[in-house]
Amino acid sequence: MKVKIDTKEKMHVITVEEEVLHANMTEEIKNVLLNVLSTPVKNAIVNLKNVKQIDLPVAEAFVAAQQSFTEAAHSLVFCNIQAAVFDVLDKNDLIEVMNVTPTESEASDIVQMEEIERELL
Repeated sequence: MKVKIDTKEKMHVITVEEEVLHANMTEEIKNVLLNVLSTPVKNAIVNLKNVKQIDLPVAEAFVAAQQSFTEAAHSLVFCNIQAAVFDVLDKNDLIEVMNVTPTESEASDIVQMEEIERELL
């Protein structure tokens, strides 16, 4: 699986460069996302602007990763979800449990707000 990772001060921006995320990519996707938790910068944004199709196991892996980040008190936000991908997530009732924003800028804002919340608590 091809991804571009841009590390910023408080987050990694992971841009998926594949058009189709097949079920056989699930483990690799899990590894890419969960490896972020072992780095000094533990928040991530997953930019799905290039993804036009997604298989259900990959979508479920996104939700599992979201839960892992939440349990570790870190942020994982998905952005730029294309209509066909959104439909798969919505049809399988996964979109409700994912942290989703329309743009990368908004995703960055969410990460920063969640960081502030964690610092205050």
